[in-house]
Amino acid sequence: MNLALKDIRHNVGRFLLTCFGLSLLLGIVFAMVGIYRGLVLEALGLARAAQADVWVVEGGTRGPFAESSRLSGDLRDAIAAQWGVAAAGAVAYQNVEARHRDTIRRLLVVASEIGRPGEALNIVEGRPLLRSRYEAVADRRAGFALGEMIALGRDTFTVVGLTENQVASGGDPVVFITLRDGQKLQFDLAPAAARREAVRTNGAAGSTDTVNAVLVRLMPGIDAAQFAKSIARWKHLSAITQVEQETILSRSVIERARRQIGLFTSLLLIVSTVIIGLIIYTMTIDKKKSIATLKLIGAPDRRIVGLIVQQALALGLISFVTGAALIHAAQDYFPRRLVLENTDAGMLFAVVLVVCLIASGLGVRTALKIDPASALAG
Repeated sequence: MNLALKDIRHNVGRFLLTCFGLSLLLGIVFAMVGIYRGLVLEALGLARAAQADVWVVEGGTRGPFAESSRLSGDLRDAIAAQWGVAAAGAVAYQNVEARHRDTIRRLLVVASEIGRPGEALNIVEGRPLLRSRYEAVADRRAGFALGEMIALGRDTFTVVGLTENQVASGGDPVVFITLRDGQKLQFDLAPAAARREAVRTNGAAGSTDTVNAVLVRLMPGIDAAQFAKSIARWKHLSAITQVEQETILSRSVIERARRQIGLFTSLLLIVSTVIIGLIIYTMTIDKKKSIATLKLIGAPDRRIVGLIVQQALALGLISFVTGAALIHAAQDYFPRRLVLENTDAGMLFAVVLVVCLIASGLGVRTALKIDPASALAG
C-alpha cells in the first residue's frame, strides 16, 4: 500500500489546489527562462539574418548596434573591390515612430541595397523589395498587412512582403526599405526646417550619402578574421567578424537584462523552495496523529520518510507539468518573444526535483521527532 497516494486521495481537493498555485509560480520561472532565450535570439536575429561574414564600421567603434557608426556611402565600392569579397552592401539603421490605425508604433527601419547583403531575406509572405522607391518589407509583429500603405517620415510606402521574428534587440519590429529611401527618411527635413537650415549654411547642403555599416560576404576559403585585420590596417576602419558581432550583442547589448532575469529567476526558485517546504511542513503537521500511529504499530522510519518525500515529489512534478502547459498555451500573448527549449525544460525539471527534495527535509525532520505515544493522547 502506497501511503503517499492514500493520503493524497484523502485530501485530493486541497492537494490539487496547492499544485495549481505552485504551478503558477513555477510557470513564471519557466517563462523567465523563455524570455531570456527570446532576448538572445531577438538580439542576434537581425545580425544573423544579414548573412554577413564581416561588418565594416566607423573606426574606433564596435558596430551599429552597440554604438553610433557613420560611414560614407562610397566606401561600399572600395570594400567590394578588395580581394576575396563576394558581395558587399551598405546598410543604415534608424528608429522611427509611425502612426498605424490610430496607434503609435515604434519601428527599426533597416535601409539596404537591393540584391546586396543586408536586404530582407526571410520573407514568409509576399515578395522582396524590387523597386528603388516607396516599397517596404515589414515584420508581422508590426501589425501591417500585405499591400497596406504606411507612412514613414513624409513619404508613404507600400508593404510588399512580410517577415517573421525580425525584431531589434529592444523588441521593436523591423521594416526594410531601400537605402535611397532610408537616407531620405533620415536627412529629409520639413519645409520650414529646410529653409532655416539653408539660411544658416548659406544654401550649402551636406552630403546625405551616409550609412552605418558595410556588410561583407567573403568568397569560400577566405578567413574572416584576417580580412577584418587587413581592412582595419589599410582603410583605417573598424572591421568586426560575425562571431565578434554576436558576442558584442549577447554580452554588451543585453548583458544587464540577462543578469536581471537570472537574478529574478534565482529568487523565484528560492521562494519556490520555501513555499514547498512550508506546504510539506503543514501537510506533515496535519498528519501528526497518523504518523504517530504508524510509529506506534511499528512502521519503520523509512516508510514515513518515503511518505513525505513522495508527496513532495508529486507536488513538484504535477506543478511543473501544469505550469509548463500554461506557459506553452500563453506564449503567443507575451509582448516579447518567448523561446521554450526542451533542454531548458529538462534542466528546470531537474532543479524542481532537487528543490522538492530539499524542501521535504523540514517535513521529514518534523515527522521523525513525533512521539509515538501522542497517538494515544486525546
